[in-house]
Amino acid sequence: MQVYGVELRSRLFLGTVQYPSPAILARAVENAAAEVVTVSLRRESGAARAGQGFWSIIQGLGVRVLPNTAGCHSVKEAVTTAQMARELFGTPWIKLEVIGDHDTLQPDVFQLVEAARILAADGFQVFPYTTEDLIVAERLLDAGCRVLMPWGAPIGSGRGLANPMALRTLRAHYPDVPMVIDAGIGLPSHATQAMELGFDAVLLNTAVAKAGEPVRMARAFRQAVEAGREGYLAGPMGERDMAAPSTPVLGTAFRA
Repeated sequence: MQVYGVELRSRLFLGTVQYPSPAILARAVENAAAEVVTVSLRRESGAARAGQGFWSIIQGLGVRVLPNTAGCHSVKEAVTTAQMARELFGTPWIKLEVIGDHDTLQPDVFQLVEAARILAADGFQVFPYTTEDLIVAERLLDAGCRVLMPWGAPIGSGRGLANPMALRTLRAHYPDVPMVIDAGIGLPSHATQAMELGFDAVLLNTAVAKAGEPVRMARAFRQAVEAGREGYLAGPMGERDMAAPSTPVLGTAFRA
């Protein structure tokens, strides 16, 4: 998988919040075989001034950091947060979130496109958290994004892929654009479904962090993503409206 010229072996991106302990976080990242983890500048640096200690933990994981603008509700907030994240984490990568609705945490796609345009012009490599809308995708690509991160369902909902038909259409419309399903994944089977649709990777957090056994769940998601990718590459059979016997009946003996 190639994103902004960087080759990644793992197709599972992992969030880093809400884990029971730093040790469990580290073991989850290891068992997920994740090469990219997301970090929220606003959340981590504001929690009991623990941001510096948290950053030390992340550095110890030996993975690539994808800072995000979680909690931002305007272009100005998102751009300022991204600039601070670049200075702190030393990377041009930014997962761009501009939230428009408090209940669903759906992105405000109008402000998202504007923020993406500003950040791309400033040298950022933008990973926009967006909807499955084709026109929004086109505007984001025109703004300078080279990766798209459409949501599966509302953040933290665990509902899986709420609109698989629209996601399938989006994937087919932009076959050469790296796409990561972001948000709403709750079960390993949801991740497999996303990969079977041809998406390049899955990003999740709550499904692992809040599991009864986060480390085991991280391992399950790694296996699910790998299985989904292999299934997609294998060329799955098409769906049928009617039954079709798997054993041929022509030329076989039968009793009258």
